Amino acid sequence: MKNIFRISLIGLVFALVNCKSVNYSNMFYDGVKPEKVSDKFSFTEGPSSDKEGNVYFTDQPNDKIYYWDWKTNQVIVFLDKSGRANGTHFDKDDNLITCSDDNGEIWKISKDKKVQILSKGFEGKRLNGPNDVWNDEFGGMYFTDPLYKRDYWVNFKQEIPHKSLYYRNKEGKITKLETFTQPNGIVGSEKYKKLYVSDIDAGKTYVYDILGEGKLSEKKLFCEMGSDGMTLDKHGNLYLTGKGVTVFDRNGRKIYQIPIDEEWTSNVTFGGKNNEILFITASKSVYTLPTKVKGVR
Repeated sequence: MKNIFRISLIGLVFALVNCKSVNYSNMFYDGVKPEKVSDKFSFTEGPSSDKEGNVYFTDQPNDKIYYWDWKTNQVIVFLDKSGRANGTHFDKDDNLITCSDDNGEIWKISKDKKVQILSKGFEGKRLNGPNDVWNDEFGGMYFTDPLYKRDYWVNFKQEIPHKSLYYRNKEGKITKLETFTQPNGIVGSEKYKKLYVSDIDAGKTYVYDILGEGKLSEKKLFCEMGSDGMTLDKHGNLYLTGKGVTVFDRNGRKIYQIPIDEEWTSNVTFGGKNNEILFITASKSVYTLPTKVKGVR
């Protein structure tokens, strides 16, 4: 009886310690809900923040890239023809890297709107449709290449049978790293030396240790949830999307849910003056949510 009581007491203390470690009041403002900034789009995706805190995002069906100006809370057209850009991420020089899947390409777009096509394929074959990208400290990038057949593709023929995660180094060499059921959202952290990849159709998100330039550990299951897009805060919490935004701590434990009144929440990032505004793309709309945490750089 004493042993049972002792075990129960230990379990209770362990539970209390765990609960205490997640203090939502240190992350989110009580009673503050996501605010809709605009709903004039067809399908929003791919938000990423530039060095000033403005957030660029895509409206893929309309082949446009917009940006949210945090100073004015206005949405402004950046580029009319984007190669049907989907996921995006800024590199170290503040160029916008886009997964432009109209022809299975990856683009680099400067602030003065000059376009450079970084990749047209892999081993001489057309990529299925690059979906999301994250740039690393070495000048390279990790990107996912699932297959979502678009009604705007002309004479498309699948040339690569697998759906995979790739690494493109700064010299332009592309290496296939791993194959998934349907890889989608991706984000990494130089601070934590981690890379997260969602296998959305498998309903799972995986994590890798970043060991060097284009070098990863074996993947580990992070959580039993797939995701369209994702972001990280400075504490290493991972924000996944789909039905609203679901927040997981560094150990893969669900700690918070942000409801969004839309059919689908596609992606999320941090932006604003102090990098503490959660910017959310969801169906035909974009939202902002002030938080008490900052996004990881």
